[in-house]
Amino acid sequence: MALQVEVTKIRVNESCTKAELKCKSNCTGDVSYVWLKNGEKNNQVLQQVGPNLQLTYVSIFPPDAPKLPSVSVSPSAEIVEGSSVTLTCSSDANPAANYTWYKEELFLTWPREGVHHFTSISSENRGNYSCKSENQYGQINSSRVFINVQYAPKLPSVSVSPSAEIVEDSSVTLTCSSDANPAANYTWYKENKALPLGPEGSHHFTSISSEDRGNYFCKSENQYGQINSSYVFINVQYAPKLPSVSVTPSGEIAEGSSVTLTCSSDANPAANYTWYKEKEDSPKAHGQTFTIDKFSPAHSGAYQCKVQNNRGHHSLTFLLAAVRLSGNGTGTPFYLLKIKLLPIRCFAWWIRVHLSAFIIPNTVTKS
Repeated sequence: MALQVEVTKIRVNESCTKAELKCKSNCTGDVSYVWLKNGEKNNQVLQQVGPNLQLTYVSIFPPDAPKLPSVSVSPSAEIVEGSSVTLTCSSDANPAANYTWYKEELFLTWPREGVHHFTSISSENRGNYSCKSENQYGQINSSRVFINVQYAPKLPSVSVSPSAEIVEDSSVTLTCSSDANPAANYTWYKENKALPLGPEGSHHFTSISSEDRGNYFCKSENQYGQINSSYVFINVQYAPKLPSVSVTPSGEIAEGSSVTLTCSSDANPAANYTWYKEKEDSPKAHGQTFTIDKFSPAHSGAYQCKVQNNRGHHSLTFLLAAVRLSGNGTGTPFYLLKIKLLPIRCFAWWIRVHLSAFIIPNTVTKS
């Protein structure tokens, strides 16, 4: 004897779900059927269909609201930006539930069969997700699942404190920050030279100096990559440094020729220059250079170059001495100009002692 059970019809309505089961037998004659459910005898309805006896069993399954959904994430290991990720929501319900996915309580999608797929997940997808399962008999939300997308650092932002003008000897802090998961490590550079690092990606100048002026950038890195920030220029302002003076031409000059004195000083912002000569009240010139159009021994003497900007001032006092050379037969005197720096506190004394030596005749023989 052979028996075969088939499910021939399923009908769903508002009150119940009905399944029609048919039992077929190749036996002839009077055959009785007993239906068992989970091993126990069940009520049955006999019906003659065709040459074989068939039994139609009607079972009523009560409708049910969804149970607490379960949520799964694939892959279950670390999730890296750019990878494929699938969220699956499932819930026992009768009739079958519909699903809605949310991110941070905001609607995300109505996926088929409770599946939401990221083809290439990004850092913006990092966050808490939950799903809602519902049918006409009720609804229920899953617990939250956190999608921890790991990614290389994004372009760092840099800040300088104070953000106003930076003056020499003041305290200055550079800060670097970058969106990264896991958190990034930072390195500060000045003109490609690494600097000591402070807490949380900062570099601190307790007393910044003029030598610290320049371009800075920071590097942000973790195990997934690294990226450099754009440059930030630290414009340290400072009073003029001690000036230096040079004379042009630097060799022999003929009386009546042009002589140019140049004063130079490191300063930020750029300095203004004023030239003075001993025993003269008004300035001889303004600007970085002072030109004597027709030099003569009378131009020898003590001069001062005063340099100033809005951060301070500095001065250099020097002696311009003309050493006369022997003639070359043309009748025009030639001189060798020398500059002697004078300490300001010794200026008056030096003039009194050395005034007679400003012009030294015939001490060098010109060939």
